[in-house]
Amino acid sequence: MAKVTMPQLGESVAEGTIGKWLKKPGDPVAKYEPLVEVITDKVNAEVPSPYAGILREILVEEGATVPNNAEIAVIETTEEAGATTTPAAGAAPAAGAAPAAGAAAPTVAAPAAPAAPTPAPTAPAVTPESTAPAPAPAPIATPPAATAAPTAAAPAAAAGPAFGPAGSDERGPEEMAGTEARMTPAVRRLLREHGLTAAQIVGTGLGGRITREDVINYVESVRTGRSVGGQVVGRTSAPAASAAAATAPAPAAPAAPAPAARPAPTPAAAGERIEFPPGADEVLVPLTQMRKGIAAQMTRALAVPHAYVQLEVDATNLVRLRESLKRDYQAREGVSLSYVPFVVKAAVEALRRHPTFNAHWTEQGLLAKRRINVGVAVAVEGGLVVPVIRDVDQLSINGLNHAIADVSARARANKFRVDDFGGSTFTVDNTGWLGSNMTMPIINVPEVAIMTMEEIRKRPVVIETPDGDVIAIRPIMNMVLAIDHRANDGAGATAFLRDVRAWLEAVGPDTAIF
Repeated sequence: MAKVTMPQLGESVAEGTIGKWLKKPGDPVAKYEPLVEVITDKVNAEVPSPYAGILREILVEEGATVPNNAEIAVIETTEEAGATTTPAAGAAPAAGAAPAAGAAAPTVAAPAAPAAPTPAPTAPAVTPESTAPAPAPAPIATPPAATAAPTAAAPAAAAGPAFGPAGSDERGPEEMAGTEARMTPAVRRLLREHGLTAAQIVGTGLGGRITREDVINYVESVRTGRSVGGQVVGRTSAPAASAAAATAPAPAAPAAPAPAARPAPTPAAAGERIEFPPGADEVLVPLTQMRKGIAAQMTRALAVPHAYVQLEVDATNLVRLRESLKRDYQAREGVSLSYVPFVVKAAVEALRRHPTFNAHWTEQGLLAKRRINVGVAVAVEGGLVVPVIRDVDQLSINGLNHAIADVSARARANKFRVDDFGGSTFTVDNTGWLGSNMTMPIINVPEVAIMTMEEIRKRPVVIETPDGDVIAIRPIMNMVLAIDHRANDGAGATAFLRDVRAWLEAVGPDTAIF
């Protein structure tokens, strides 16, 4: 059996939370097919299966947080499945050689039944699946359903399908206590932070377990007043409310005031309006997991001695080339042509000339990197992520444009892949799309440099001509390079940025795009 382990989703990420299993025990899994969704402080990523075969066992339930490299699942690989079925097929004729040929197989399977559960002698008809899959789903899903069935009967059966039998909240105090006991410490802490109890949340994890996403969805539904991720404001659970409406509407009403009337602080996304309760002069906006992760990373980063270099780039040729290409390019490629891949290409050429900027800082010295993997900062709802585009020196401008568009779309849809994080050697941040003119970026440690491109804006500039200086209107872009002063100095940083500028200003009709 092959073990699947928790991957590392980022340089400084030490653990991950199982958000959702995309396969069940017994399901076939193709190699590189999405297997599980993992949540970290900053992102959700779909982890692909490293093996082809059958998922035999889930070792870590949804909502549980485990360190990197911890074993989370067991897969019977295709090779192992072939090896086990071949001896089994050979063993059956040997054991049944004395009786007749065709009828011997069913009678040989019957003696194996006593090793399986005793109540059903007909169970051996399923024995070709081997004995491993049977115990795996049983302790996870069936006990909660079995205990819930006698208490809820018909209402649970009618309302349950929205979340499955284990998702029904028709549970007594003992069952609710059991659910609370099975929550992870991270989920309990999140409930405490928002002043909630387990009884208010619909658990969508295995066996009805409450996950972090369940809590966050419930808080969001309270804030917005609409259903988010299955959580409905003012209700203990969607299935319970449906059942209550069918039988007696009165019990559903008392549940509404509890969360709605509580003046508990609610998380606010970037740019979101904060609502103050009546009579309150201040309100606490609690940190989301993403903001906590950003805060921790920025605190580490600002321990690094930063230095900054800024240069202006005359983007006349760059703007002219893009304007001449963008319409045909969009029709041909199905995506708009951005300025970012040109800047990344210029950075790649500069990194080849100045390899000490394509490196990580360690306490033992500067760890130079052969591969050029560029992190691209992407603003998402509630924060910032820096997915990685690998081996950018092997890509054309067209290839870079597609790679940047793809990873940005995955970032905004929160559909990252494992390979989108970790191993970046240099970061480019397009702060200019927001209209900024000058930014002082913070280095994405352990990298030793980050470069920003600001808004391309028309300005009056002085142009030297053989007949003297003239004033002209040109599209100008500021560029800022932040460096780790332990690794490089201002002179090297200025030389690096000059090379970036020279490449961009040399762009012309002959610049290769494909």
